[in-house]
Amino acid sequence: MKRFSAFFLLSAAVLLAGCKPSSGSSTGGDSSGVRTLKVGVNPVPHGEILRAAVPAALREGVRIEVVEFTDYVQPNIALADGQLDANYFQHVPYLERSSADRKLSLGSVGAVHLEPLALYSTKYRQLAELPEGAQVTIPADPSNAARALRLLEAQGLVRLREGAGATATVQDVVGNPRKLELREIDAEQQPRTLEDVAGAVINGNYFLEAQKNLRLEASVLARESPKDNPYANVLAVRKGDEGRPEVQALVKALHSEEVRKFIEATYGGAVVPAF
Repeated sequence: MKRFSAFFLLSAAVLLAGCKPSSGSSTGGDSSGVRTLKVGVNPVPHGEILRAAVPAALREGVRIEVVEFTDYVQPNIALADGQLDANYFQHVPYLERSSADRKLSLGSVGAVHLEPLALYSTKYRQLAELPEGAQVTIPADPSNAARALRLLEAQGLVRLREGAGATATVQDVVGNPRKLELREIDAEQQPRTLEDVAGAVINGNYFLEAQKNLRLEASVLARESPKDNPYANVLAVRKGDEGRPEVQALVKALHSEEVRKFIEATYGGAVVPAF
């Protein structure tokens, strides 16, 4: 994969969920008029995609400083606290729920990509092989748990209470013909426990990272359709910052043709452009 290390500053990765970047937002201009934006990401694929946008952002007068997080909680807190100018790791349902739960004033400025959620297994190659009573994990955070349950429902594995929709929980499962044992665990832990269960509905970024770093190999038993999918990952900022010229320049860079080509060439359908 082509690296663009000459064009960006990479902060130290945040390795623990409780860690935060130590310094404040670095937004500012240099003598050439280039503005710097500090952007929080999960490493894969968000960090990779953001780095692919670096040349286009520089053409728009914006230098990107990348801050990596390995969880879903701290990037929004760091953004709300002013330690970041933007973050890029989440979809709108998660952003809205996280903001409401923690009373954060954050919003989306544009969708970048979609990671179709998938049911993975290291033990079975086809959905029909999944046995009665199989143990299946789903993400523990509410928005992705509901999304996972809807994927299982679309495959006929469970039936949800009418009207459960985007707020569905395991308590809303009213039909379970294969008597699956559904377990909620932290999304970042799912790839590491995949070999211990029959299957897991895993967020695409965590599976891709485990595939890259842990050499995890698994079969895709089912995958979300990208059509009319509301779970595209977005660039988020503090409300009121949506119109900042440097933020809009970053959105333009992330929506560039070179970023589209990078996504399509790199992820084999596990990540697709949403612009």
